[in-house]
Amino acid sequence: MTWSFLNPLYTAVSWIIVQFHSLYSHVFDPNGGWAWGLAIASMVVVIRICLIPLFVKQIKSTRAMQAIQPKMKAIQERYKNDKQRQSEEMMKLYKEAGTNPFSSCLPILVQMPFFTALYGVLASVANNKHIGVIQGDLLASAQQAHIFGAPLSAKFLGSHTLNVQIVTAVMIVLMSLSQFITQRQLMTKNMDLTVKTPFMQQQKMMMYVFPVMFAVMGVNFPVGVLVYWLTTNVWSMGQQLIVIHNNPTPGSKAFQERQARLKKAGRLNPDGSVIKVGLLAKISGGGAAKSATATAEETVEGAVQVRRQQPRKQTKAQRQQAAVHPQGGAGQTGLAKEPEAETASAPKDAVPGPATAKSAAAQGSAAQGSAAKGAAPAKPGTRQQPKRGGQQGGQRPKKKS
Repeated sequence: MTWSFLNPLYTAVSWIIVQFHSLYSHVFDPNGGWAWGLAIASMVVVIRICLIPLFVKQIKSTRAMQAIQPKMKAIQERYKNDKQRQSEEMMKLYKEAGTNPFSSCLPILVQMPFFTALYGVLASVANNKHIGVIQGDLLASAQQAHIFGAPLSAKFLGSHTLNVQIVTAVMIVLMSLSQFITQRQLMTKNMDLTVKTPFMQQQKMMMYVFPVMFAVMGVNFPVGVLVYWLTTNVWSMGQQLIVIHNNPTPGSKAFQERQARLKKAGRLNPDGSVIKVGLLAKISGGGAAKSATATAEETVEGAVQVRRQQPRKQTKAQRQQAAVHPQGGAGQTGLAKEPEAETASAPKDAVPGPATAKSAAAQGSAAQGSAAKGAAPAKPGTRQQPKRGGQQGGQRPKKKS
C-alpha cells in the first residue's frame, strides 16, 4: 500500500518494455536475455529522447553559469571574509542570470522515477509477482531471461554464483567508468578553466562522487537496472560529445579546437564568425564570398573618394585672396572651391576661354573690394601684394565734380 502511488508508473514502464520485447521476439528468443535486455535499453532511448528539451535547457543553464563566472569571482574576492553575505550575493546572481549550479543534475533527477519503477518491476519479477502488464506467460518469460548467464533480477550481493558476480561486477565498472568519462570530458574540454568558481568546484566534485556513488549502489542493483544505467550513461556520453564537437562553450579548449578546424578548412572569418557553406550559404544570400566582394568594392570606392579630395592647383585670384586674408573665413573658403573644380577638370596646358577669364577676373575684383573694406592692418612680416589702378591702402579714387 505504501508504493501504491507508483502503480501508474509501474504500468507505463512495464508496458513500454513489453512492446519492445514483442518486437525483438521476432529476431531473438522471446525467453532469452537479448530480447528482454534490448527491450530495457530501448525504453531508456525513448526516455532520453523525451528528455532532449530538458538537456537543451541544461546546456543553456550551463552556458549561463559560464557567462557569470567573472562576477562570481568578484563576489568571492569582495566577501571572502563574510561567507553568509557571499552566499546571499551568489544566490542573487543566480536568480538574475536565470540559472543555478545544480542544473547539470536535472536529467538524473528526472530519470529517478523511471529508475525506481524499473527497480520495482524487476524486484516483482524476481519474487514471482505480477506487476503492471507483466503477468502470466510474460512473467515466466522474464524470469527465464539471462544476460551472459545472469538473470535479469540477479544482484551482486546475495548471489552465490560466480558467473552472476562477474557479470554484475563488469557492468558496475562500466557504468561507473562511463559516468566518469562523461563528466571529465565536460570539465576538461567544454569549460573555461582559467576562472575558478564554485560551479567549477561542484562539477569537479560530481566527476568523482557520482562514479563512486554508482559503484557503491550498483552492488545492490539487479542486472536489468544495471542495463538501464549503463545505457543511459552511454547515451549521455555520446550526446555530450556531439554538443562539445559542434557547439562548444566559448573560451573552452573544445572551442579553440573547433576554431582551428574551421580556420584550416577556410570557413572562419577574421572576426571569428563561421562562413556558411552549401545550403546555408544559399539561404543567407551568397555567404562570405558575397560579403568579401562587397567589402572589396567599398575599399576601392573609398580609395577613389580619397583620391578625389586631394588639393588642387589654385587660381591667381585665390592666391591673392589668401595673401590678403591668410586666415580667411568659412564663407571665403567656400567661394574659392568653385573655380578649383573647374581648374582641376581642365587640362594643365589648356588656355582659359574669354568666359572663364572674365569670371575669374570678376571674382578676383569682388574679393579684393570686400577684403579692402573690412581688412584689418596686416601683421608685421606679412607680405603685401601690390594693388591695381594706383590705389593706396585699398581706397577707391573719388569722382571729380
